[in-house]
Amino acid sequence: QVQLVESGGGLVQPGGSLRLSCVASGSDFSIYSMGWYRQVPGNQREPVARITTGGTTTYADSVKGRFTISRDNAKNTVYLQMNSLKPEDTAVYYCNADIRILASVNNYWGQGTQVTVSS
Repeated sequence: QVQLVESGGGLVQPGGSLRLSCVASGSDFSIYSMGWYRQVPGNQREPVARITTGGTTTYADSVKGRFTISRDNAKNTVYLQMNSLKPEDTAVYYCNADIRILASVNNYWGQGTQVTVSS
């Protein structure tokens, strides 16, 4: 069994920064791509950023130039550095990962962390 646990959310003023972290814990697993999604009540969950095992990154157009995704493979951790935050970035942010256990590869979600951008 593998768990993804996010941290780092909170309340920040417009123009401010936050850094989200997500740690994968368990035993005998391998992580492939990792990413972040976000969801506002009443809306669908949308992709924010993703990073492959080799470090290739992709971003939603709305966060390009402001957010940076990175990962530490030795720590089974993915980060999302969010700068120049806007009120429209307010959402619950979810960590997501493709993880292999034995011969199976499945998609896992964290429980989410709230990010609120407001003055």
